[in-house]
Amino acid sequence: MTQDELKVMVAKAALDYIPSGSVLGVGSGSTVMKFIEQIGINKVPVSAAVSSSNKTTEALKAIGVNVVDPNETQPYEVYIDGADEVDPNFNMIKGGGACLTREKILTSMAKKFICIVDKSKLVETLGKFPLPVEIIPMAREQVARTLRALGGEPVLRKDCITDNGCEILDVHGLNITDPLALEQKINQIPGVVTVGLFASKGADIVLYATEEGVKVLKRG
Repeated sequence: MTQDELKVMVAKAALDYIPSGSVLGVGSGSTVMKFIEQIGINKVPVSAAVSSSNKTTEALKAIGVNVVDPNETQPYEVYIDGADEVDPNFNMIKGGGACLTREKILTSMAKKFICIVDKSKLVETLGKFPLPVEIIPMAREQVARTLRALGGEPVLRKDCITDNGCEILDVHGLNITDPLALEQKINQIPGVVTVGLFASKGADIVLYATEEGVKVLKRG
């Protein structure tokens, strides 16, 4: 079974978690695009959605979903998104698609975060996937120096400007044994918009696709 087939499988499983009559939070990335496709194919009713990226907004509107401004909605029930890595404690690295700040904002508004991935994204310790850090451009070198002092090797992501007009540093070489502490430390660096560690608010449910079907991990 290909990785693409696994993504479709978990995207279909996520349809069962779409709330009835409530705003749905939708993330970004290739698995989320499969999820949006499945909403359209299966004609699943979505009353309205908040979106983490311009690309997601376009995809949702293309299947007739009303996308609303997060400033004009209350905290909502469910946010569905993928991840680049997920550890056994439901901490995640996100931001491979450069939408980490908007994803983190929408996560903070949701009562429940459902993460959809294939089995390859499950890891024992975060950090093999380079950690994305969204930065204000004028702070690039100072932030990079501080990240090096923390033991990482930051690399500017080429040809990447986020939807917020910022840049991404991808930090290699980290072995993240305390995701919450590192998230807080990096977020305090002047010039950092946000770091792609989702530990202070990680996933509540992880759906992951395997050749044997979709498995479910729940907190508690």
